[in-house]
Amino acid sequence: MTERKPRKDAARNRAAVLAAADALFTDCESPDDVTMADVAAAAGVGKGTLFRAFGDRVGLVRALYEARLEPVGRAVETGPPPLGPGTEPQRRVTALLDALLCFKLDNRGLALALEATGHDSPYGAGHYEHWHALLRSVLEEVPGLTDGEFAAHALLAAVRADLVEHLAGRRGVPRERLRAQLADYAARVLGTAPARSRS
Repeated sequence: MTERKPRKDAARNRAAVLAAADALFTDCESPDDVTMADVAAAAGVGKGTLFRAFGDRVGLVRALYEARLEPVGRAVETGPPPLGPGTEPQRRVTALLDALLCFKLDNRGLALALEATGHDSPYGAGHYEHWHALLRSVLEEVPGLTDGEFAAHALLAAVRADLVEHLAGRRGVPRERLRAQLADYAARVLGTAPARSRS
């Protein structure tokens, strides 16, 4: 009985911290501006509580990123077409990339913070490995595409947070134009783009 209260408090504190961090990363001009002290103060907890729950800033950023990405992950794992299983592979590749692009556009500060943690190469991070493995497995079902592993890396490079920030944030490319450009790029990699007129 005496152990239940700390567990309940820990769950409540964790939820408060994630909500506070979510708001701070959404409103920040740069992800570097958000400190552990800022998050602790916004959540109404001590810094010690924050470090015990998440280990460090990287752990906090990763936990928040995964929490935000969970609905996309559910749609990919068990949802209907075009994201879910059973979709024709070319269509699913395009849908997966579009979902990741939209997620990065909607979570630019947080995605930049995760990619800039410095603890891992972005290519060694768990979330990257997961999406690469998924995309590779779908690409390997595409007729005529012989190197799904490289193609998955190349396609995921198009939705890196720093590129998304450069195009959407610094150059002001509209969201729908970015989505269309990504779909066109994916179609060319997949060999499904219509031939362009030479006239």
